[in-house]
Parts: sequence; structure tokens; C-alpha cells
Amino acid sequence: MVTELSTQAGGSRIELPPLLAQARAGDRDAFCELCGEMAGRLYRQAVALCGNGTLAEDLAQETLLAAWKNLARYNGQCRFFTWLCSILIHHYQNVLRKKTPVGFSALGASERESAERRLHELAEPGASPDELLQLGEREAALRRCLARLPEKQRDVVYLRFFVGAALNEIAEVLQCSPGTIKSRLFNALDKLSHMPEMKRLASPETT
Repeated sequence: MVTELSTQAGGSRIELPPLLAQARAGDRDAFCELCGEMAGRLYRQAVALCGNGTLAEDLAQETLLAAWKNLARYNGQCRFFTWLCSILIHHYQNVLRKKTPVGFSALGASERESAERRLHELAEPGASPDELLQLGEREAALRRCLARLPEKQRDVVYLRFFVGAALNEIAEVLQCSPGTIKSRLFNALDKLSHMPEMKRLASPETT
């Protein structure tokens, strides 16, 4: 079994999972197996980010390809999945820079149904049709609110609440100090709290 030690900030060392260590050594099969374990989670994160099932598939594939090409850059100072999500964000930002993002309601019927189905899968098992519909509406509303944030603040919110990354992990992947991350998160939450749509999402009528 192949393992590898990676140096963290401050000189401490951690052991990378065997598959990841093998992949970093150039083992394509190990990387494919690792991707197989994470592909579903990454796709769901992509759907949550863009709301478009077709685009999410492309983003997830591009992310994994970029991860393979740049695997040597992963230093083990954050979870591997967090690192993947930072690449996902980067690719999605490139899409937004190249063209105006497509609104959820403007998607073609098949794409909208695919995105809705994927969003519905995030609901708890056994949810009623009404609850599933409400989930899709809330996810779409949340994305609209997040889209109004400055890019740097939006990245922090996404990594913190969608990916569940710790602040020190976010600081690592975005190459900022923890203090900067805390400031961006505070300012982002402050802006979100003043958005009427977010207030409606937080009200008892929408829960």
C-alpha cells in the first residue's frame, strides 16, 4: 500500500490517503478510482453552483481533468474535496466571464428538468412532491442572492456553506489569510441578510 507524507504549514506532516498518494505518483487508475468516489458529490456541488444540469456535468469533468494535470500542486493542507471545489469555482467563474449566465427559468425544458431533478435529490429521502418543489424554488432563490455578491465573497460563502470547508481550508485554497476570509464571510453574510429575497427565505412561511 502506497502512502505519502505531505508537509503542512508550520512543518507538521500528514499522511495522504493511499489512492491519492498513488495518483500523485502518476497512477492514472488510482486517480480514476478516486474520482469515482467523489464524482457524484462534485456534480451535486456543480449543480448547486450553477443550477444547470448540463453545464454542471461539463464543469465537473473539467474540474477532474484540471485536478489530474495539477495534482502535484495539492499539498494536503486542506481536504482534497475542498481543493477540487476551488478548481470548480475557478472554471465556473471563467464561464461567467465569457458569457452572461443563463437564468434558471430561461433554461430549455430538458435542462431545467435535469437541474430540478438533481436539486431534488438533495432533499431528505421521502420528501413529498410539495417539499421537493419548494426545495427547487429555494435553491434557485439562493443562487440569485449569491450571484449579487462580489466574486471573492461569493467564493467564501460557497466553500463555507456548500462544501463545508473550515476557514483555514478556505484560506489555503484561496491563498488568503484567515483574517481576510473571516472579513469576506462577515461582509457577505451582512449583504445577504439585507436582501429582501433572503429575508423571505428565512421567514417561517418559506420553511
